[in-house]
Amino acid sequence: MRHVVGERFSGTDWALAEDEHVHYEDCVFHDVDWSEAQLTAVTFEGCGFGNVKFNAVTFQRSAFLQCTLQRCSFFDAVFVDCKLTGTSFIDCVLRPLTVDGGDWGFVSLRGLNLTGIRFGALRMREADLTGADLSKADLTGADLTNVRLKDAVLKGADLRGADLDGAPLRDVDITGAKLDLAQAAHFARAHGALVSP
Repeated sequence: MRHVVGERFSGTDWALAEDEHVHYEDCVFHDVDWSEAQLTAVTFEGCGFGNVKFNAVTFQRSAFLQCTLQRCSFFDAVFVDCKLTGTSFIDCVLRPLTVDGGDWGFVSLRGLNLTGIRFGALRMREADLTGADLSKADLTGADLTNVRLKDAVLKGADLRGADLDGAPLRDVDITGAKLDLAQAAHFARAHGALVSP
């Protein structure tokens, strides 16, 4: 694996690139165009990104670890079995987006438009979804243990089979959301109802 440490990339055009087995550590990327690239087993650790275009990129078995991405575009990007532990997305475009498995634990998606994205079976433990719009999102079977949901919108979202243990549900709009029976009882208790057989 090629290891790149502490470098700064600005104005670089890597559109259509095919990168494999590269580890970027403590690097900075600004105004980089990575559109339509194929990134396989590429790891970004402690990196900062500003105005980077990841449009139509396919990430496979790649990772963003403790990174900060600001004003980046992931239009039509695909994440397959990727790890985004502790990474923050700030003012980023994430729609449309395809996510197929992986670990997005401790990720911050505060205030982002995530409408209609499929996060099914994704591990999102302790993710920060404060103020995020998850309307019509597919969260079936996702691990949402201890996620932050204050002021999040889950209208029409599919939550069936998702693990909501420890998730604060009192301030969440779930109008039209699909729930299984256990979740319905969980939401009812969160709003002060007494649930009995």
